[in-house]
Amino acid sequence: MNLPYGPLLIVEDVPNILELLEVTLRFKGYPVVTACNGQEALSRIGDELPSLIITDILMPKMDGFALAFKLRRDPKTCQIPIIFLSATYITPEDKNFALSLGAARFLEKPVDTEEFLLTVAETLTVIPPSLPPPLEEEEFLQGYRRRLEVKMRHKSTQITRMERLLETLPAAQKPAFQALLDEARDHHSQIQGELDDLYHQLEQRQ
Repeated sequence: MNLPYGPLLIVEDVPNILELLEVTLRFKGYPVVTACNGQEALSRIGDELPSLIITDILMPKMDGFALAFKLRRDPKTCQIPIIFLSATYITPEDKNFALSLGAARFLEKPVDTEEFLLTVAETLTVIPPSLPPPLEEEEFLQGYRRRLEVKMRHKSTQITRMERLLETLPAAQKPAFQALLDEARDHHSQIQGELDDLYHQLEQRQ
């Protein structure tokens, strides 16, 4: 398989999803490297430029939005195509923000395998449209802030609804909903951490 340069880089913090994506691509003959968050992805890219980056958005340490912003601002990485995958950031506004960062495609989780493979193949072989100019830092930070704040409100509402529901469920049904609640709380905590870091950056710019 003749790729324009290095391997495909998958950036995903959930181990079973990372493994599924890696196995799917390797089965089709693609060389693959992986990273668990944006910071680790930047380290991987420093070792070898990938031909394509497939990244989740909600991740610890550095999420997919921040990763894409950094890549697009660097002349060495600005042309690497990016496919976003997300189960959390799926509103039209989220997708528009992703595309404003120069994403080639946006897929919602759970990912359909055939659609995923088709999207990867098209992104690698079809001449891409002209990328939008990289966002200025202030524009990125304000757009990023809006996306995080909206998601925080959504997660807070979701958690409150789950907590109320758990009180009314029979014992046999509680474990499954408790697992969903724990996942929502974890996502809430990650988004809060990203917001705190972002507020700090915005304060420093004033």
